[in-house]
Amino acid sequence: MTRRVTRGFDPARLRRAREEHPDPNLRTRAEVARLAGIGVSTLQHWENGTKSPQIDKLAQVCRALGIRIQDVVDIPTEELRLGDWRVRRGMLLPEVARRAGLSSAHVARLEAGQVVTLPDVTAKRLADALEISVDEALEAYERGRGRGAGESA
Repeated sequence: MTRRVTRGFDPARLRRAREEHPDPNLRTRAEVARLAGIGVSTLQHWENGTKSPQIDKLAQVCRALGIRIQDVVDIPTEELRLGDWRVRRGMLLPEVARRAGLSSAHVARLEAGQVVTLPDVTAKRLADALEISVDEALEAYERGRGRGAGESA
């Protein structure tokens, strides 16, 4: 399964967080990968920028390192789109959909800006699922709708 590139993900920040960790045991890929439940080669690919992380797995690595996802996925809060909020929360699309009581396909279309309007009731459900305010959800949705042609959601 091919995954899209995680917007704002900085492989160098992830590598630096591991290499500069205060606990010398957590400076090795092998130990971080073990604690996060992923393969060493997976972590290596992420740090080298040759593969994009699966968000739930990246969240596990961040927890193992004691850092926040936004420490390695750098998007200013005022530029966050719906999908970015989901990434910041370390959730896959189906989890957000389940929490919001929406279909995964509908959430994907909302994140891609392919839905013309975001009704207040849907904005509230998404906001609750993402643990953000309704205003933040509406603003993030509008940023996704307003992105440039060919720009990833």
